[in-house]
Amino acid sequence: MPKRDDMPEFIEKYINPFTDYGFKRLFGEEPNKELLLDFLNELLKNEQGKIIGLTYLKSDRLGNSEDGRKAVFDLYCENEDGEKFIVELQKTKQKFFKDRTVYYSTFPIREQAQRGSDWNFELKAVYTIAILDFVFDSEMDELDKFRYDVKLTDIETCKIFYDKLTFIYLEMPKFNKPVELLESRFDKWMYVIRNLNKLNRVPDELRENIFERLFEVAEIAKFSKEEAEAYEESLKSYRDLQNSLDMAREEAIDKRNIEIVQNSLNAGLSIEMIASITGLSSKDIERIKNER
Repeated sequence: MPKRDDMPEFIEKYINPFTDYGFKRLFGEEPNKELLLDFLNELLKNEQGKIIGLTYLKSDRLGNSEDGRKAVFDLYCENEDGEKFIVELQKTKQKFFKDRTVYYSTFPIREQAQRGSDWNFELKAVYTIAILDFVFDSEMDELDKFRYDVKLTDIETCKIFYDKLTFIYLEMPKFNKPVELLESRFDKWMYVIRNLNKLNRVPDELRENIFERLFEVAEIAKFSKEEAEAYEESLKSYRDLQNSLDMAREEAIDKRNIEIVQNSLNAGLSIEMIASITGLSSKDIERIKNER
């Protein structure tokens, strides 16, 4: 499709799934529901039978509390058996993110409550799936583990005590398999989510109908003018967020380096030794020394 002069220009060929627009386009639109269905089936195939159909539900869930506290899900849907699925994309670290996912799971639980005195409290399963563009601080050392499946279990026996409440966390930065080493359909999904906007063609290893459909949906050149403008705005917000995070990290590193240099100087270490320890130049260490 030829590019019109009034269309925004993009460097990448395919959308970034970690933008709000990109995530919703791939997984949150009715015409592309087959993508979400296939992803969930691969994610949960050891958990249950194949999901045949999905229905998108209203993602803005109101609480029952007096303050009207609200939970807004990125995606909320149910399968043909009435089981509920919350799918969340989280771009940045949040101090109480695990608490947040537990809180979110209470909404599809409570809405199953039937009015009247005859309800026997039987619940349909609830799955909360979090796709993370960060790594939990507590899991930094688990370099090869990027998926966490969490249920209520007995501490002593480690057996599942209650199987209708499941949390799945996917730490995307840890998934670094090259395309030629992908072993499963789930691996392929992880690779696509992690790398889509870095690709300029469909890799041979992903020449399957579902992924060819995904690449077709994700190709920016096929967007209408309105779609391209909406994506551009979403991409700008994502980049602004990443730039703010990068700046915060750099400031934290600079502050830590200054503390190390000052402590090393106080301990009587030479500038050459401090440079060797920190990787800073002698000039930078001299500057920190003079600013004390």
